[in-house]
Amino acid sequence: LCNRIDRNTGGIVIAAKNAEALRVLNEKIRERELSKFYLCICLGRPEPPKGRIECFLRKDSKTNTMRVYHHPVPDGRSAVTLYETLETRDRLSLVEVELLTGRTHQIRVHFAALVHPLLGDALYGGDASRLARPALHSAAADFTQPVTGQSLHITAPIPRDLRAFDFERYL
Repeated sequence: LCNRIDRNTGGIVIAAKNAEALRVLNEKIRERELSKFYLCICLGRPEPPKGRIECFLRKDSKTNTMRVYHHPVPDGRSAVTLYETLETRDRLSLVEVELLTGRTHQIRVHFAALVHPLLGDALYGGDASRLARPALHSAAADFTQPVTGQSLHITAPIPRDLRAFDFERYL
């Protein structure tokens, strides 16, 4: 596997067919030549509606969750997320997210730090009464096929449980 997604998150996972393809794809990930895009539904409306979240994440061994730090900390890893709010309705926002780094729970933790946790994400403060999982979907990826050099844009269909929140125009 070249990338992974959080448990209960649907969508794209990229796998290599052989060791050389894996090496090339991992290099593209390191060089940020493989772009990953997510859709999420968060509580409230992020301000500003478009932005960059940049901080350090470190696992809290007592709670088994990730914590945000706005300065370097021992064992902390840099995490960068770009986001754009597509629509807000009924105190929920559909947000498109591009990961510039891929840390455990990165999107979930970043939006919780903005005080706009993901719908269904009880671990990081989201309302789980309307959805039994974090409202997060790995929707698209752009990269160059490692053998042929062909530019690829891969998409994954939006799951039914996320379609139920009436953001159909963007899905």
